Amino acid sequence: MSWFYRRVIRPVLFTQDSERIHNSTLAALGYASHHDALRRITADFYAAPELPVELFGLRFPNPVGLAAGMDKHAAAVPMWKSLGFGFSELGGVTQHAQLGNDAPRMFRAVADGALVNRMGFNNIGAEAMAARLAEWKRTDRWPTHPVGINLGKSKITSLEKAAEEDYANSFRALRSLADFFVVNVSSPNTPNLRQLQDKSALDEILCALQQINVNGVGAPKPILVKVAPDLSFEALDEILELVGPRQLAGIVATNTTIARPEATSESCRRIYTETGGLSGAPLRARSTEVIRHIYRQAKGALPIIGVGGIFNADHAWEKITAGASLVQVYTGLVYEGPAITKNIVAGLQQKLAERGLKNLRDAVGIAG
Repeated sequence: MSWFYRRVIRPVLFTQDSERIHNSTLAALGYASHHDALRRITADFYAAPELPVELFGLRFPNPVGLAAGMDKHAAAVPMWKSLGFGFSELGGVTQHAQLGNDAPRMFRAVADGALVNRMGFNNIGAEAMAARLAEWKRTDRWPTHPVGINLGKSKITSLEKAAEEDYANSFRALRSLADFFVVNVSSPNTPNLRQLQDKSALDEILCALQQINVNGVGAPKPILVKVAPDLSFEALDEILELVGPRQLAGIVATNTTIARPEATSESCRRIYTETGGLSGAPLRARSTEVIRHIYRQAKGALPIIGVGGIFNADHAWEKITAGASLVQVYTGLVYEGPAITKNIVAGLQQKLAERGLKNLRDAVGIAG
């Protein structure tokens, strides 16, 4: 199935604009999300084997999740489970609806297995997303896997007001509708957003969110922070100092990078001159370095979701043995197609069996 996608379907798709194909795919998945028969047929082809993980007080049917950015508008929430994902992260979503940056804003470096995007948090806004999520629940189409939401900052909101007027308001609107939340202060595509990775600025955001979290109805929701691969280890260590005081549930490592690799072709070299965040294969090694550092610094006590350049089971295993308890894919889905989750989970099962390990938890961090 993956071979057919790579050799037959992908070349046709890649003749068209990247964002246009993305939007067309989401529209098709959104349509299928409303039809039980289509969801069942999809699951017949792409459902992944069971490889359960218990984390954040949640049960993940397998450790491979959909990364933020693929479904910013919660358009296809029910379909991600049918495509085999063990969890999905929606968004990024901001308090205010926004169109994002001017097009074109998504580019493929095909020879290098990479994407460059400068989308700029295009989304329908927190209140509209809340209404859409409530409708999925009302119509009994909510997936049986955990659903997270990635929270960003609106472009029109100043950095000084980001905590109380953007992140807090979005969280307040969405808190009851998702299983976990990820604070995104690491996207390179909103001006000055990465300044919020500074310890004091991030502390203000997390303080505002946790005040809502502990005083809201029901149990507090797990809150994670997504970090940039471009941070120094010293800067990462400062973020880790907030884990205890702000009851952080975990870290997502990593977002896209503003760095550029040595291009392998002239076409890739042209793509790398575009501004924006780079994802995919060139990010793989750095994201694993960040995971390994966080795991060592936290002595294995802080859950990590690993993301960056995962195309197959070997890549996922690299992240897991470096310290990730869960992994996410985005660019890998674009390049490998809808069978990616099924293939990765099956490959992870095989790796556990070869090493005589009973569950995935036993593999986390074993590479040292």
